Amino acid sequence: MDLNLLRALDVLLQESSVTRAAERLGTSPAAASRMLGKLRRAVGDPLLVRAGQRMVPTPRALELRDEVGALVRRTDTLLTPSAGFDAAHLHRTFTVQAGDLLLTGLAGPLTDRVGAEAPGVDVVFVPESAEGGPGLRLGDVDVELGVLDHLDPETRTEELARVPLAAVARTGHPLFDAPIDARRFTEADHIGISRRGRRLGPIDTALARQGLRRRVAVVVPGHTSAMMLAATTDLVALTVAGWLPETTAALGLRTFPVPLDLPPLDIGMAWHPRNSADPAHRWFRSHIRAAVTARTAAA
Repeated sequence: MDLNLLRALDVLLQESSVTRAAERLGTSPAAASRMLGKLRRAVGDPLLVRAGQRMVPTPRALELRDEVGALVRRTDTLLTPSAGFDAAHLHRTFTVQAGDLLLTGLAGPLTDRVGAEAPGVDVVFVPESAEGGPGLRLGDVDVELGVLDHLDPETRTEELARVPLAAVARTGHPLFDAPIDARRFTEADHIGISRRGRRLGPIDTALARQGLRRRVAVVVPGHTSAMMLAATTDLVALTVAGWLPETTAALGLRTFPVPLDLPPLDIGMAWHPRNSADPAHRWFRSHIRAAVTARTAAA
């Protein structure tokens, strides 16, 4: 049944008067009378009948009155925006898709922030191997975090930070014996980072413009394995400038600027529009935003 008709039925049964019901519904008596006619046909009962100068409900109307009133009020409650959001009593799991470099830098600060306000919230991180899939659309992923360039058209996005690339090598690497220009940069063997096994990227394009070419001796699927490998070899890897200084130092690595004109990486988050107005999801996104802002500010 049309919700407007259900609401009209509720008012008509309360008032037992077409005129008074019309006033409450903000319509004319003629329109209220037509609605009563539709309701009679739908229910198969007169509902309200004449008794002298007034109308009285039929037995069927009396049976329906309380039930219809309760149904209308439940519907109003259902369609009314929630009165507030209480993170302290939230019990929910949020799934974040992110690369290992972002995960390493953000998982600790993010879970600390979330746990301080909402101890009942869990965070699950899934790898970038799901990138390009329907995770956001299907609801398997709540937020995608990283460089966003493969999204469904309906996906909502927000830019969080622009971060420069840096190179990293072990502290005793021969590269550090002299200033590192583009030519010396290409003389070292490099670690490519690609979960699809690609060897070339923006750095190779920038080098080609100068007539230079590097050797990508090894390709690994993530930044963490690249840094571990760089720590024990003379291979050069890439990272985000200032992102993990404690980890870099602990591994015996040293970062240096890439001697090329490279654009920064645009780090953003993406989510499906079904979650845009959800207070809990908005709250969680605010903590991701804050964690990224704090990390990049520290860098």
